[in-house]
Amino acid sequence: MTTQLSDLETQIEDVRQEAEGAIAACETLEQLEQLRINYLGKKGKLSKVLGAMGKLDPGDRPRIGALANEVKQALQGDLDGRRTALEAAQLEAQLQAETLDVTMPGVYRPQGRIHPLNAVIDRALDIFVGMGYTVATGPEMESDYYNFEALNTPPDHPARDMQDTFYLPDGNLLRTHTSSVQIRYMEQHQPPIRIVAPGRVYRRDTVDATHAAVFHQLELLAVGENLRFTDLKGTIKEFLRQMFGDLPIRFRASYFPFTEPSAEVDLEWQGKWLEVLGCGMVDPNVLKAVGYDPEKYTGFAAGFGVERFAMVLHQLDDIRRVYASDLRFLRQF
Repeated sequence: MTTQLSDLETQIEDVRQEAEGAIAACETLEQLEQLRINYLGKKGKLSKVLGAMGKLDPGDRPRIGALANEVKQALQGDLDGRRTALEAAQLEAQLQAETLDVTMPGVYRPQGRIHPLNAVIDRALDIFVGMGYTVATGPEMESDYYNFEALNTPPDHPARDMQDTFYLPDGNLLRTHTSSVQIRYMEQHQPPIRIVAPGRVYRRDTVDATHAAVFHQLELLAVGENLRFTDLKGTIKEFLRQMFGDLPIRFRASYFPFTEPSAEVDLEWQGKWLEVLGCGMVDPNVLKAVGYDPEKYTGFAAGFGVERFAMVLHQLDDIRRVYASDLRFLRQF
């Protein structure tokens, strides 16, 4: 039995030395895990050696068990130490590969600019939202009903001559103003309402320095009980003050089929009076068209051309410049 005992001790020591050498020479975490399985796993070399303990005398088994436990703990310590070293080396290699030299010049990426028309729209929306208005949008291709009839402009109305319209083969048209958004919104909501509707509109204008066939409008609408022209004037004055500064303004009597009374608003800019927007109290026929009771509700509306505001604010001499996509021009803003 002494010889068998010595043989097991020798085999265990051989396993220990072999494993220590293999662990020390291991280069990757994957190889290290495989070594752990090969030597300390349930079917590993150490377990195979200990399988012969059943042939030992009962008195010799504790000695072999203690030796095997000592070897197992030693090898586990070697595995843990090598794993820590390999992980540190892996992290260091990753850091070296991903090193960022903060002293190197950065890569230049040209910065975009906000288009002057978008800047005017954003500024106006900020002002009206600050007054409690909600932004509303609608389709650019409209029916005759929403673009004209519901806005108190029947087919034989002379006011249609004021707006040369792009008609489509299916009987629809490209909207000539964003007032159609007001009708759609009122059909879906009950007073009180406060909305502002920005968007692109289309008219068959001859393109020149101050006219375009495609341009942008922004219109506001308020409907509720006991709204008066003084409420409209106060709203317009505050909007123009925030947009242009504290400048003189004046209201001139005008005509629109969907408002009554109606007015044009002028602004004194650099010593000259400039027409900047149109406005008025909502015509009772428009309120009836959407199912509102004109005896109970009143409203006011106003609208302006975004391009006109941009030309005034940026002192542009030709409206066509904002559509030319010329970077030499756009980089100024």
